[in-house]
Amino acid sequence: MRKIYVIGIGAGDPDHLTLQAVKALNKADAFFILDKGEEKADLTRLRRDILDAHIDDPGYRLVEARDPERDRQTSDYSPAVDDWRRRRADLYERFIAEELAADECGAFLVWGDPALYDSTLGILEEILERGAVAFDHEVVPGISSVSALLARHRTGLNRVARPVQITTGRRLAEGWPEGVDDVVVMLDARQAFTRHLDQDLYIYWGAYVGTEDEILVSGRLSEVSDRIEELRAAARARKGWIMDTYLLRRG
Repeated sequence: MRKIYVIGIGAGDPDHLTLQAVKALNKADAFFILDKGEEKADLTRLRRDILDAHIDDPGYRLVEARDPERDRQTSDYSPAVDDWRRRRADLYERFIAEELAADECGAFLVWGDPALYDSTLGILEEILERGAVAFDHEVVPGISSVSALLARHRTGLNRVARPVQITTGRRLAEGWPEGVDDVVVMLDARQAFTRHLDQDLYIYWGAYVGTEDEILVSGRLSEVSDRIEELRAAARARKGWIMDTYLLRRG
């Protein structure tokens, strides 16, 4: 049976890979990579750098295709995401059925950790439910952007006997989560932290964590918010894209 590895590759530094991930890389016959266009060519280059750094036998195959575009203008968020995932599932199904022999291994390289705000595992489950192609799959955990961010800021995710919540910028914009004082925010395209300047919050913010373009800022949110906005805008204009994560801590 075909075998699929879903490998967490960390936040961008080739040294983020675990020994388990390196072993899985060296078992794969083909790597499936989605091209996100010229604007995000750095993401493809970083994946290639990781393969060059950790694979002993250069005889592997790279299978690339253009990532389906998601409708980011619609106000109907969930249906747009469902449609995008369905089209990705069609693409992944073709990868597995047409690019792997029955006894071969393929691999998807997932930024950070496959279990944290990534669609790959859900898409593979959908493909299996369709029943058109059979495969076994194994998940290799990775260093998430959350772990990398907190390590770079030399702080912990939670405080003693207190909960922490991981959420999205979209949800933070709706209001502060109840019952928690430590909130990690991902996928924040609209800088939702600016809606909470009236609270006594400390922020640990990072963009492109683990790469040569890494930017870090920490401090009282009311004092560093403008600086983060300026750095974020400049970085996005320079590179054409941005990946950032932050921890907000109250009290």
